Amino acid sequence: MLREIADLGFEYVEPSHGIRISLVPGILKAFEEGVIKVGTTHNICPLPAGVTQAAPNIFQPSTQDWREREQWVRHTKRSIEFAAQMQANVLVCHLGSVAFFWLNPARKLESYLLKTPPAGPPGEDKGYQAVLGAALAKLRKRMVPYWEHTKASVNEVLAYASQKGIKLGFENREKFEELPLDADFPSFLAGFPADAPVGYWHDVGHAQIKQQMGLIDHRQQLAVNASRILGFHLHDVSEDGHDHQPIGSGCIDFRMVREFWRPEHRLVLEINPRASVEEVLESKRRLEALAAR
Repeated sequence: MLREIADLGFEYVEPSHGIRISLVPGILKAFEEGVIKVGTTHNICPLPAGVTQAAPNIFQPSTQDWREREQWVRHTKRSIEFAAQMQANVLVCHLGSVAFFWLNPARKLESYLLKTPPAGPPGEDKGYQAVLGAALAKLRKRMVPYWEHTKASVNEVLAYASQKGIKLGFENREKFEELPLDADFPSFLAGFPADAPVGYWHDVGHAQIKQQMGLIDHRQQLAVNASRILGFHLHDVSEDGHDHQPIGSGCIDFRMVREFWRPEHRLVLEINPRASVEEVLESKRRLEALAAR
């Protein structure tokens, strides 16, 4: 697997939350033989024994179930250890979600958009903005204990991450009820000590989906977190909201995103595994052309 990636011209990879335990010996062998380098990894990696499919949210730090939170802490520490073993410098992390039973406010947003598609940008549709405001108010009211659990869980792994020399990159998410809420990233990161091994990880596809929902402005989201960015997941998004598309095939303004790249950032191409080799190489070429500007 890694030799195929290297043969396409990639120097680094990001082992992710689809790496089952049986793949680890081969990854170690490729790394030790210098086939490829590891720049970042993605929690949870490797997956727990017996889990054979990608499962980034198998354990959530936000859950009300203390046993699941303990599992998140345990497996995140294992992921930090693996990242250090691979000489990576960032572990990308999801930080959970707010649980609803049958009254998830995201469904009202989806229902409104299906029944009354906005004539223009969602931000200019007063009816949609009213529904969105009510949904956000409900989400913020319910999220308090979940957010407190998330912050406590993260604090439990900070010392280990620091000891191992791994930074935790907290990723912006695409679903309405996932944490952190986009507006909360600056204050969340500012709440850590100056030397804490934490930062912001920007997924361009997730930001584009949120922009199309009228939840954020993509450029503004980058601007307010610019000083804390550790890296990017790069993929495109179709007009109908499908992400992980080849670069250039969708509606993301990559020239705008490029303005925020810095030499120290990790840039990770994260497109759908169904993409052809030609689409992978064309995506790589487009990103390299942007990076060279």
